[in-house]
Amino acid sequence: MDRETRAFAESHFRGLRGRLPGGASPPRGCVDFIEKPDSFSYADFFKGYLLPNRPCVFSSSFTAGWGSRRHWVTPSGKPNFEHLLRKYGDVVVPVANCGVQEYNSNPKEHMPLRDYISYWQEYIQGGYSSPRGCLYLKDWHLCSQACHSPLSPSRDTSAEDVFTLPVYFSSDWLNEYWDALDVDDYRFVYMGPTGTWSPFHADIFRSFSWSVNICGRKKWFFFPPGQEEALRDCHGGLPYDVTSPVLLDRRLYPMREHCSPPLEVTQEAGEMVFVPSGWHHQVHNLEDTISINHNWVNGCNLANMWHFLQQELRAVQQEVNEWRDTMPDWHHHCQVIMRACSGINFEEFYRFLKIIAERRLLLLAKGMGPDEVEGEDGEGTMLGPQQAVFDIGRIAEVLASVVAHPDFQRVDTSTFSLQPEELLQQLEHVMVTTATL
Repeated sequence: MDRETRAFAESHFRGLRGRLPGGASPPRGCVDFIEKPDSFSYADFFKGYLLPNRPCVFSSSFTAGWGSRRHWVTPSGKPNFEHLLRKYGDVVVPVANCGVQEYNSNPKEHMPLRDYISYWQEYIQGGYSSPRGCLYLKDWHLCSQACHSPLSPSRDTSAEDVFTLPVYFSSDWLNEYWDALDVDDYRFVYMGPTGTWSPFHADIFRSFSWSVNICGRKKWFFFPPGQEEALRDCHGGLPYDVTSPVLLDRRLYPMREHCSPPLEVTQEAGEMVFVPSGWHHQVHNLEDTISINHNWVNGCNLANMWHFLQQELRAVQQEVNEWRDTMPDWHHHCQVIMRACSGINFEEFYRFLKIIAERRLLLLAKGMGPDEVEGEDGEGTMLGPQQAVFDIGRIAEVLASVVAHPDFQRVDTSTFSLQPEELLQQLEHVMVTTATL
């Protein structure tokens, strides 16, 4: 990030005056297509899509050098089953049954990749039908499953060089945090035959996401933040499938007529889709498809994540409200339940902010050059001091809200290595001293 982009971003957030970053439909109801990598900078993406929270599609030119596009795909553009079996056949993967609805998602089982590929080949031979149903390999954490796998660009790319993280998505706090803990990540591989799909949803923690088709084609249906409210049924629930004719039933979906038509995007092989924060979407595979997908959070959608976590806690509190007066440590139990349901609670969120903040403070203390900094693993990143200062400002604003929140004040912070108020003071001090950087 350069100084002009940082100033632009800081002005943008001052203009929000505490309101959440949202996202409106692009003009003319179409999603921008970015054609050439050489003429599209990080600043262009940051100003045009990340800050205004608008979707866009990058051409296949942006992923032309990826090893997965050479090795995972046959010359005819189909999944290279032989190569995948040779590299990953014994890996156990999660598989969802698209034909079975379990609440607003699909039930999952686990199986070796070779068993899934055997099913997939039989599915194709059976005219895209099987007594086992329509199975979709989803949310395969290949990076964290094999920390030295060729899919993990930060650790070992020598074997296959599966992908190169695009610079546009390099400020990725979610994976930076979980990599530091070495317990999980939000990097996924999806694979499935024609007809597999993902039901209507918004991404975890109201994160951004990006998705690249290694082969195959996808159909996306996008709804800007807020539009999903008009899709709720008479009981307040969101639909499982926005293409279902049942949504035309006005008694069941009384607000449906107030919802604008979705933005529709057909994603071709090699293309990369940017999914903004809080945009609900539904995705269908139009062909046999493999994709690589990341969820990510940074300073641009951190406030969205914090707002979402507050909503999650309120939902938990409402569910167990009848035991409030009889359950010892009721507030603590609400945090435990929230973490079990959402993967994070207020204490974990503070630890997340703290680790990202301390890394930015360390960067500035080292006084690294403007173009590149050294990460703890010795590898260069595209962060730079201007991005670090911007990040610190966004963390400070959200942390001030966290510290003031009544439910966070009930969290036992006595064992924290750094008290939240102390961290906030450090960040505010750095904001003053770097204002003219």
